[in-house]
Amino acid sequence: MKQQPDNINDDLLVKYLLDITTPAEKAAVTTWLAEKEDHQRYFEHFRIIWEESKKLAVVSTVNEQDAWMRFQQRVGTNESSTRVIKLDTGASPWRSFLRIAAVLLVLIGVAGIWFISQRGANVPTIVRSGVQIKQEVLPDGSEVTLNKQSTITYAANFKKERNIHLTGEAFFNVAQDPGKPFILKVNDVTVKVLGTSFNVKSTNGKTEVIVETGAVEVSKHHNSVQLKPHEKAIVTDNEAVPTKQSNTDELYNYYRTQTFVCNGTPLWKLVDILNEAYGVNIVIANSSKRDLQINSTFTNSSLDSTLNVIGLTYEITVERQGSQIILK
Repeated sequence: MKQQPDNINDDLLVKYLLDITTPAEKAAVTTWLAEKEDHQRYFEHFRIIWEESKKLAVVSTVNEQDAWMRFQQRVGTNESSTRVIKLDTGASPWRSFLRIAAVLLVLIGVAGIWFISQRGANVPTIVRSGVQIKQEVLPDGSEVTLNKQSTITYAANFKKERNIHLTGEAFFNVAQDPGKPFILKVNDVTVKVLGTSFNVKSTNGKTEVIVETGAVEVSKHHNSVQLKPHEKAIVTDNEAVPTKQSNTDELYNYYRTQTFVCNGTPLWKLVDILNEAYGVNIVIANSSKRDLQINSTFTNSSLDSTLNVIGLTYEITVERQGSQIILK
């Protein structure tokens, strides 16, 4: 019988499906499923074959014993090497079911593989950026740039709709397909588009959607706003209605362009982005300088170089105190 990682084999999975495992066996399978997405994917495929096997078993005319022997030869095992669980009723019902499944696996062969691949197409794809910015091309050709520590989840095949779930921040360049709306969900906010490019950021209970080209609809609890280029929507956890604002700021694009574009950007906002981009702790000690308007562009600059330019241009003293960078 085929052995799976962490000592989980197909025999045990069948017992799990039949709900005849011991408490220890059930706990082992539950732990195994929670460990990796690959385990969950394998189990789902296994369950599909199992369910289809039970449906088809009643019409099978193949000799079970002969098919079982052929199946054992294919997987490199034999009857004597398989552990037998004795029950009060005599023959183990899960063993009989497993033999039927083996018969049907022999019968359906390539057809079974095709069936799995078709059902597997509906298994969600999960993409995580981790500590690096990551780019992803979706099944429809749409392009996504994930900022650090962000995640998207989507179906391997888009059917009637293109549904995406986002955690964190990402920029979307959506391929046009009027017949299949592109629907992005982040927290309890929904962004619906047909073909456009926009940025979405969700952090600390606030979701921000900035439209670069095209148009989108941002909604929450049936309350919605329409956005066009140079507009943005702000949605907070404690408010039911999105707030629509104009947007001339290009700073949101820093993780895609590697450029910090400040056009009348308040110092506090640039500091927030620098902290996020470089993983540092910059603090504005002089409150009178928090709203100082910054009009500079920093391209492929190191943090020290950027801070040096800020200090010289805007008469700000930059000091380092332990893990903090103090702006005075």
